[in-house]
Amino acid sequence: MEIRLENENDYLEVEELVRDSFWNVYRPGAFEHYIVHHLRDDESLIRSLAYVVEKDNKIIAHINYSTGFIDYGEEEIDAVVLGPVSVDKNHQNQGVGSKLISFTLSLAENKKIPFVLVIGDENYYHRFGFESASDYGIFLEGTDTDDECPFFMVKIFDESVLRNELGIFHNPKVFDVDEKKVDEFDRKFEFKEKLVLDTQLKEL
Repeated sequence: MEIRLENENDYLEVEELVRDSFWNVYRPGAFEHYIVHHLRDDESLIRSLAYVVEKDNKIIAHINYSTGFIDYGEEEIDAVVLGPVSVDKNHQNQGVGSKLISFTLSLAENKKIPFVLVIGDENYYHRFGFESASDYGIFLEGTDTDDECPFFMVKIFDESVLRNELGIFHNPKVFDVDEKKVDEFDRKFEFKEKLVLDTQLKEL
């Protein structure tokens, strides 16, 4: 098993991996592969942290980091966000994703990135040292600033850059997707049925 940087020859295989990993998980279908596709042409992507895991000449995991911003009212500061991260369904729950996340977080720290944000399962990301971002006054755009948002977390390498005041995090604009464009993009992949499942996010 090898952890290495993504290259152009990986692009389609990565998109298929991401699509399969997220299909019908959070919503009917998926759009994470669409985001990954467009991130590559977006200035927000941190290319030096776009890694894959390869095993037996097959890509079984992938991760991206990109730069959004925190709005403090009178000033905005850059903020790095982890994701999407994907693991082949036949290799999940085997530590592959954990190795990839730990490896790239170490690289992020070495690059003097002061903190990394993530949107995901708090029970999973706590093992990597992520904490609730609301404890540091940082809230995800569109969420209630009066309540803790447990699925929005931060891992801090340098606390000195954070402020003791309310800040609203905004994902890179490329994360805003048009479902019709996603459906059009999906035509280049093998057909998969969209399903509504009880385990999906309830607001969708």
